Amino acid sequence: MRTLNKPVFLAAGAYTLSLGTGRPEFNPRTPRPGLDHYIREAGAATLAQIGDPGAIDESVIGNFMAARFNRQGHLGSLMTIVHPSLEYKPALRVEGACASGGLALASAVKSVLSGMADAVLVMGVEVQNTVKAIYCADYLAGAGWYDGERKEGHTYFFPGKFSDRAGAYGAKVGPEKARQAFAHWYRNAVENARLNPDAQEHFNRVDDLVAQGLTPPNPKSFTDHLNLYDCSKVSDGAASIIVASEEGWRRLGLARQDVVELAGMGQMAANLTTPPPDLTEMTTCRRAAEQALAMAGTGIGDMGVVEVHDCFTISGVLLTEALGMAAPGAGADAVLEGLTRRDGRWPTNTGGGLVGYGHPTGATGVRMAVDLWRQLTGRAAGYQVDLKKDHGILVSMGGNDKTVVSLVVKR
Repeated sequence: MRTLNKPVFLAAGAYTLSLGTGRPEFNPRTPRPGLDHYIREAGAATLAQIGDPGAIDESVIGNFMAARFNRQGHLGSLMTIVHPSLEYKPALRVEGACASGGLALASAVKSVLSGMADAVLVMGVEVQNTVKAIYCADYLAGAGWYDGERKEGHTYFFPGKFSDRAGAYGAKVGPEKARQAFAHWYRNAVENARLNPDAQEHFNRVDDLVAQGLTPPNPKSFTDHLNLYDCSKVSDGAASIIVASEEGWRRLGLARQDVVELAGMGQMAANLTTPPPDLTEMTTCRRAAEQALAMAGTGIGDMGVVEVHDCFTISGVLLTEALGMAAPGAGADAVLEGLTRRDGRWPTNTGGGLVGYGHPTGATGVRMAVDLWRQLTGRAAGYQVDLKKDHGILVSMGGNDKTVVSLVVKR
């Protein structure tokens, strides 16, 4: 088992609101902010928390499909708009579908571990509300094996893929229990989002969220086993955080209480051209989380807060099993028993997660790290939970469980 050869820390996290349907600021008929706006806003919010922006050695940005959604590539160089001190320093853009933000974090960690940098500005960004939903679904299908799967795949490609998982899980645990678990995951996500003013579902005031989540799927208009409430929304936004060595965060003017320490990391990819070995298991996520926990020398029982990639409610339920919060087939029971609620054994996605906060694809992995950092440093304001343990874990997933980064951090 590889270990971290020196301490690595995360600090100064920030993210923008998640703009899209559900936010009062969103109007599809009027011009909306673009990539430049979100990069500046998230970056400025992080730099405002440090003493010397000049102490940042390099930058890395995660993004999935700006070249299609926004006709803009070359995002590494675009990061220099955040502050003049970033110019003429290393900067790059990384991509791994929905795990692009997670890969940006992993890239920064490796730069710090190598000694090539002591402080790295990490960002994720995506602006997706630029095309109609049907075109958006086609762009996002690029997170799968486009040549081999798209032609015969569902019109709404990824909802179709995870609908297949939901159907298989329903056959395994019973369709009624599965549907109830999905509805309760949705309720938890929205209840957490109501406490986070930047969340896309912050203004959702539906009284009976479970009843809304139980809306029967309509295969004639969407998918066989998922309804619209089971899905994360199309979102615009950005998130940023700093990855640093001890020397790095001191040079930035930060104090020990401002940072959290990286305890373990797992990163891996599975063959994009092959189907999942088991539709009811997140195999790659499980392996990456196991790697991160082993490197940290800890277990899921030591986690006080959890961030999982709930692009759909079914993925949230399956990830409780992948992380060991529940045995295989028992994730639905864990959710129904309240183990993932903010007052449960494992407070999960406390700022709303992908279903509640939103899913600006390339930003999501970084946003998850920001929420862990906020919780572990007591900076989550209105959505702060009472932590019973000193560790937190995140799982950033790209595609249908194909590219995964998992981080374990501790206060």
